[in-house]
Parts: sequence; structure tokens; C-alpha cells
Amino acid sequence: MKKVMTLPAITDRLHGLDHLRAFAIIFVFIFHYGRLFYAPQPLISIGKFGWTGVDLFFVLSGYLIASHLFKGILTKGINFRVFYTKRIFRIIPVYLVILLLYFLFPSFREREALAPLWKYLTFTQNIGLDLRSQGTFSHAWSLCIEEQFYLLFPLMLWILVYSKRIDKIFTLLLILFLSGFIFRLYTWTNFVSPFIGTEDFVFYWYKWIYYLTLCRLDGLITGILIAAIFEFMPMYRSRIEPFGNRLLIISVLVLTAAYYLCENEESFSASVFGFPLISLGYGMLLLGAICPGSLLYNFRSGFMRKIADLSFAIYLCHKIVLHLSQEQSGYFSVEKDSWVMFTIGLFATISVAYILNILIEKPFMKIRNILLKRMGH
Repeated sequence: MKKVMTLPAITDRLHGLDHLRAFAIIFVFIFHYGRLFYAPQPLISIGKFGWTGVDLFFVLSGYLIASHLFKGILTKGINFRVFYTKRIFRIIPVYLVILLLYFLFPSFREREALAPLWKYLTFTQNIGLDLRSQGTFSHAWSLCIEEQFYLLFPLMLWILVYSKRIDKIFTLLLILFLSGFIFRLYTWTNFVSPFIGTEDFVFYWYKWIYYLTLCRLDGLITGILIAAIFEFMPMYRSRIEPFGNRLLIISVLVLTAAYYLCENEESFSASVFGFPLISLGYGMLLLGAICPGSLLYNFRSGFMRKIADLSFAIYLCHKIVLHLSQEQSGYFSVEKDSWVMFTIGLFATISVAYILNILIEKPFMKIRNILLKRMGH
């Protein structure tokens, strides 16, 4: 495998990715607002497909993490100290702050109960998650999957490099992608379908399909595949790049098909085939966003960049802020399901995320940079 072309430098800002991050968090925010809180009916309709914003985050994570690691493979190898230092200082500090708030202040909880603390600290909360008894801070499930990915993927790459089998990565990714169909079919048949028609069906569906790591790898694998093609197959990259805008159009068509397939996301067809179709649609969107010449690649927006920078903090804190905002709706003299209340909740969430960014994220990123400098990175 010869390196002919490389991905953009790690320090380069890909504006297309800012748009995707901002879109993903806005989509998730609208979905959760309409699903968990009093909301205007049109907003509920707009956000119906918003749960897939998490899948877009998975695609982005798979692409970005794999891009960094592939770059290392072809230069200095995988530096585990550098990789995990970056991940720890980016994710853990603000995550622990939110976790502390949830456990210290019961009034902050948007639902009735939390999972045990050790499951949050070990990033295993998504495994066996039962919404009936552990519904508070349930959105940490996606972070758990990402952390499990950060732990295992570099090790998998190291094994491939050490055994001189890095050229087999495409085969491995294909096997993992196809295994998702088999695993979801197995869990649906054995752990979900027996409860069809019962009040407990939805809880078992979330537990065994929606939250389970092996059922939700499609997005991460799609992102990794795109990074692998761009790094290891320069001929294909050069053929893809001129068609950025066409890929954006294709992504809309694929996601439209996914929308109708997943109109009932708890159905058999959506559970087995919907997730990979959504990931492929967002994969096409990502491809379009990183192709020079495309609309998303060239369009710059300070607002979208800022929302992208705040997206992680917004994701972590938004349920707390929305819950507290609606609890104080009487103080504002507004109806809980009004657009005014939505505007208040949105503004409050962005404000809290900004504060978290200034007081927690940025200081720890400075510490991280000092440590990386000492490591010679």
C-alpha cells in the first residue's frame, strides 16, 4: 500500500464538517425537544427523523478518528499516548461535570432515575439500558458507544499493522458492516419480537436494538470506510472529488428513502435495514462535504462553526436545561408548548453550552496541548 495522496492536515478546518456537526446537534435537539418536552406540534413533525442526528455524529467520528490514525500509520505509527490524551481531555472533563450535576441535584433530572454511577464511569451505560428505570441522562448511550470505539479501534489497527495485514482493513470493515444485519436480525427475533403488541415492546426495542453497540456500528464503519478510501485509495479519491455536489443530492435521495423506511423506527424493516441505509445516506453527505468544489465545502458560516464547536456541550446539557426551563415556564408567563418557550429553551441551552465551553472545555484543551507538546507532538 503506497501513500500517494493524503488527507488534509489535521490542523486544516474543513468547513463542510462544521455544517454537518451543527446540523446533527440541531436535529437531535429538535427531536428530543418534541419527544420529551412540551412542544409546538409543527416542531414535533419537523423533528420526527431527528434521532438520526446521532448516526451523523457516528459517521463524523468514524471518519475523523480513522483519518488521524491512518495518517499516523503511514508516518510514525500509532501513538497510543497521544491518541488517548487527545480523547480524554476533549471528552471527559465536561462529561464529568454534567454527570456530577445529575447525581448531586435530583431536580435537574428530566426523568425518574439514573443508571448506576459505575456504568457512566465505565461507559457501559448503553448495555442493558432500560428506559423504565434508567431514563435520565439516557442520551449518554451514544457517548458510550463512541468511547468503546475509541478504545477498540486503535487496538484493532495496531494488530493489523503489527501482523502486516493493514491491506485487509476493507475486508474487515465489510464483514463488520454485514454482521450488523445479522446481529440486529438475531436480537430482533430473540429479544424484541416476542413482545410485539405488549406495553413493554418499545422498551425492549430500545434495549436490544437502538442502544446496543453491535447494532449501531453502521455509522462508525461508514466513516472509517470513507477515511480509508481517501487515504489508501488515491485513485478512487481523485475520481470522487469532482462530484461533491452530486453526492450531496444523492445523500438527500438516500436519506429520503431512509425516512420512509423508518417512518416507524421500531418496525422490523427499520430495525434491520434502516440503520445502515441512514448511515450510507449520511456517508454520502459527508463525502459531499469534504469534496473540494462542493457547496458545503466552500460555504463558510461563523454561526455554524460556533454551533459545531459547542455541539458536544449542547448534547450533554440540553436535557437538563430544557427540563429546568420548562419547570420555570410559569415565571416567564408562557405556555410550555409555545414557540416562545422553545426559543427560551434554545437560547438557554446555547448559553449554558457556551459557559461550559469557556470554563471547562477550553482550559482543559490548553492543558492537553501542553501535554502533547511535551510528548513532542
